[in-house]
Amino acid sequence: MFVVLWMFEAKAGAEEDFVRAYGPEGDWAQLFRRSGGGGYLDTQLVRDIEIARRFVTIDRWASRGAFDAFKTSARADYDALDARCRQLTRSERLIGHFET
Repeated sequence: MFVVLWMFEAKAGAEEDFVRAYGPEGDWAQLFRRSGGGGYLDTQLVRDIEIARRFVTIDRWASRGAFDAFKTSARADYDALDARCRQLTRSERLIGHFET
């Protein structure tokens, strides 16, 4: 399994929209499902219990190859969604890519 972790700080007042976009049924998960070629498994969104606007996404893929194929095939849609979601975040940081 291949896992991608991101950390975000949602903008004040945009937390609910952020959760809708980045949650397990949100815009990102829908894009992954639509374009993942069956390699996308699921997304978890976790919220920091001390810093209410800080979130981590956990995107699970069958393999690194499945993730790379998605990124290649869905580049335009990925970039468009990323641009649209920038209004919801104050910061974002890739924590890393992991294998289990």
